[in-house]
Amino acid sequence: MTTMNVLVCREPKVMIWEKREIPKPGDDEALIKLKTVGICGTDIHAWGGNQPFFSYPRVLGHEICGEIVGLGKNINHLHNGQQVVVIPYVSCRKCPACRSGRTNCCENISVIGVHQDGGFSEFLSVPANSLLVTDGIDPHAAALIEPYAISAHAVRRAAILPGEQVLVVGAGPIGLGAAAIAKADGAQVVVADTSAARRAHVDTFLGLTTLDPSAEDFDASLRAAFGGSLAQKVIDATGNPQAMNNTVNLIRHGGSITFVGLFKGDLQFSDPEFHKKETTMMGSRNATEEDFAKVGRLMAEGKITAQMMLTHRYEFHALAEIYEQQVINNRELIKGVIHF
Repeated sequence: MTTMNVLVCREPKVMIWEKREIPKPGDDEALIKLKTVGICGTDIHAWGGNQPFFSYPRVLGHEICGEIVGLGKNINHLHNGQQVVVIPYVSCRKCPACRSGRTNCCENISVIGVHQDGGFSEFLSVPANSLLVTDGIDPHAAALIEPYAISAHAVRRAAILPGEQVLVVGAGPIGLGAAAIAKADGAQVVVADTSAARRAHVDTFLGLTTLDPSAEDFDASLRAAFGGSLAQKVIDATGNPQAMNNTVNLIRHGGSITFVGLFKGDLQFSDPEFHKKETTMMGSRNATEEDFAKVGRLMAEGKITAQMMLTHRYEFHALAEIYEQQVINNRELIKGVIHF
């Protein structure tokens, strides 16, 4: 076999199949045969033309699990047959951010599946130093390591400590991951989402208190959950401007806000409210090897699981035909994984 099937997002709302040559790994690369790929909000927003930092045509998919089937001549620490997960953030290792260890926000970062072609493809050649060996982990769970790592990075950015009272806004995959990891780190966590189905998912699979932020008694319920106070720390994973602009009203004096979701546009909030609380506000982007390692450890300990996030499975060969109906327009979808 010399060719492979590739699903290309040619332009917003247009997905097409292409036949391409199976790539040959470069000297410092590994060729992987795809096993599973998670579907991220990025893939959904890119289909709709609403994803920042994006250009077309593009092969989507950056939550990638596969098997090594070829190695470049400089690679001797890996071998064929190993199951691996791709750390999709290809950094330059030279800019000030990289030199300070913050490769996740490299000035010249190229994200596989966003800035370069990704995992909606039967084979993919990637830098060998971007691989994490995951032998023994179910491939459907392994495909979730990357989104969990995004969540782990947000929790680390928020510097959450045991016993702290944390509100996670948004019960999509990243919010679920942040809530699960903050809980594993010993925090008291409340999750807010307007979707009753997503709140039920949190109740069932994470065992955390949930609130409806659109309810008239939301403020009172939040204070009741935290013993009369607002949240000590908020992680917003909505990417919704209304929710993000409101976060300054959800923290107590001296509190902090971490934005892990993003949108195309400007934030706007009350400066007096921001200042009187001496608010700490920060963004969280991508993840580092440290975050991936933490996720692997928490998975091994059973503190985070695939079922906390995964709700749907799809077959790769049928994806183009079902993508709009069963992915884009599926209100029940929280997290989907494609299997090959």
